[in-house]
Amino acid sequence: MLGSAPVVANAGAIGRRSASIPPKELARTLRSWYDRHARTLPWRRDRDPYRIWVAEVLLQQTRVAQALPYYRRFLGRFPDVRTLARARGSTVLRYWAGAGYYGRARNLHAAARVVVADRRGRIPDTVEGLRELPGVGPYIASAVASLAFGRPTLALEANGLRVAARLTGEEEDVRTAAVRRRLARFLEGGVSRHGSGEYNEALMEFGEVVCRPLRPDCPRCPLAGRCRARQEFPDPSVLPRRGRRPRRPHLYAAIALLEYRGRWLVQRRPPKGLLGGLWEFPGGHIEKDENPREACRRELKEEVGVSPRELSPLGVVRHTYSHFSVDLHVYHARLGPSEAARVRPSADRRWVNRSAFARIPKPRATEKAADLLTGDRQGRLSRGS
Repeated sequence: MLGSAPVVANAGAIGRRSASIPPKELARTLRSWYDRHARTLPWRRDRDPYRIWVAEVLLQQTRVAQALPYYRRFLGRFPDVRTLARARGSTVLRYWAGAGYYGRARNLHAAARVVVADRRGRIPDTVEGLRELPGVGPYIASAVASLAFGRPTLALEANGLRVAARLTGEEEDVRTAAVRRRLARFLEGGVSRHGSGEYNEALMEFGEVVCRPLRPDCPRCPLAGRCRARQEFPDPSVLPRRGRRPRRPHLYAAIALLEYRGRWLVQRRPPKGLLGGLWEFPGGHIEKDENPREACRRELKEEVGVSPRELSPLGVVRHTYSHFSVDLHVYHARLGPSEAARVRPSADRRWVNRSAFARIPKPRATEKAADLLTGDRQGRLSRGS
């Protein structure tokens, strides 16, 4: 990709220069590209606000190819906002399982109930109205208002930020509020009263398939001659700049598959927080100067009220979350009648057989731990949630 503007010696000033393409021309170019190259995706078949809403919630933390099977499964079970509103929270989580970031599902469910209870099932058609729903932030509100209702608003997310940073040669950290405002002002110049939804979709699509985070497809880029990142850097993917992330902590924990008469003991996590409302095996963190087996015994005594005579090691599951990773040391114990009778009863603790275990919403790491017992030991090292 070639450009005509000279390389600027004072690179620190690049972030405050204007792009070499006016916003209106950018919008026309992107819409023209989108008309020819847009992928056929299920939420683009019509302008159903519910389907667009679900899609945008999923796509907040997930790429399109990864989100598609979860989208189809979720919409197959909850085809409209009223069906979602009537569902139990545990059912919603079960059909969201695997997509990760489970707070998105809980917020979507809560918002659906508000829409049905307070708005007779009509999804708000303005940014302001959408922002009143639980868990709906600026991006989701702008995306749904623009794509479903044609409201003239910019839906700014990572793809749009990346495209704008490269076009303008922005060298400052795009995570800072000042830089985001600067890039938003540039892109907002392309928003029109007619076709803002297509502009937003084109911007997102272009950032995902052409102006990619790594190895951008510059030869196919219709903005080739107007991109400062391509013009001024050997590798345009050096932009956008991001401040160094803190190192992700690695934790160690021990859990147990307690079995009694062919059933396993599972516990439900608190409704809020990490993996809220999901079911898992009892256990917890390994404390300093404590080996995994000792930690497992202590956690079982504290949480469940039992001290199994035998704890057989099954293996280790390594799992990576967004902000930390963990090694789960997995143990197995078969309890006798007297031991099982000592298990402390709770609304969030139950014995489940294999078929019930398959149905409950649970973290991927819990599935991996169960696989160690049932014989499916492939893929012990698990990424993502």
